[in-house]
Amino acid sequence: MKHSRNKFGLSDRTSSVILVIIALLLIVIVAYPIYYVLIASFSNPYDVYAGKTFFWPSGFTLRGYQAVFADSNIFRGYLNSAKYTIVGTAFSVVMLYITAYPLTQRDLPGRKAISLFFIITMYFGGGLIPTYLIVKETNLIGNMWALFLPGGVSVANMILVRNYFQNSIPHELIEAAEIDGCSKLKTFLKIVIPLSLPIMAVMVVFSMVAYWNDWFTALIYLPKPEMAPLPLVLRNILIKSSATAKQSSTISGGYAELNKITEMIKFSSIIVAAAPMLVLYPMVQKYFEKGMMSGAVKG
Repeated sequence: MKHSRNKFGLSDRTSSVILVIIALLLIVIVAYPIYYVLIASFSNPYDVYAGKTFFWPSGFTLRGYQAVFADSNIFRGYLNSAKYTIVGTAFSVVMLYITAYPLTQRDLPGRKAISLFFIITMYFGGGLIPTYLIVKETNLIGNMWALFLPGGVSVANMILVRNYFQNSIPHELIEAAEIDGCSKLKTFLKIVIPLSLPIMAVMVVFSMVAYWNDWFTALIYLPKPEMAPLPLVLRNILIKSSATAKQSSTISGGYAELNKITEMIKFSSIIVAAAPMLVLYPMVQKYFEKGMMSGAVKG
């Protein structure tokens, strides 16, 4: 049986083997740093620096995780992050949909001008100080909505959603629904949303990762310690551990031991913070590629 050849003179089987090898190399390049941090979190930090944890943990220990979970704020941080992520993701996805869908309507007055207005905001912004002053004047300091309202619409994501609506949902289908008596709102709820689940899954992942990992916004707008999300709690634990290690430098052997614990906390904190997203991603991965490819193509 003859195999067809491509323009490079390679058979289909050879091309497939090369592509598989390249894909495996890319997987290793992407996945190994995460794996390295994982095994380092269970290893003696001195062995990590000595290069003894290339494939397997060395000097197995759980002291890093014990130090992280010994802080009473860690579980409250988890709950806060979960709340902020769920509310923020729902708010962002709703805002993306009600912003992107009208821009696909050909009869929308000033559609190009509105799109240009959104695009300009991608390149020009007031910066941190004006944003803080606006949040302060609207009495949102210390309110969790300060995490969502200032950046409720990501223009880049909105463009992806808009392109998906334009390229993946036939305009003739929308017209047929309206001819049959559907209002624009009913068409949006009954047709557009069910047919756009792939891009919705992509936006959910993007928003969840952004809100879950966001600590700087909470640092600026949420001064109360009990409102701190998980990344900010982990940051405070690490700072506290580093400060304690420096204070113990006058004690014989104390600095080395506490510095060792600080290094273990660094790796453990990364795993603690990243674990929920690593578990969640495979659940929506099947929608991710389809949604990204459809939304990234210009109509």
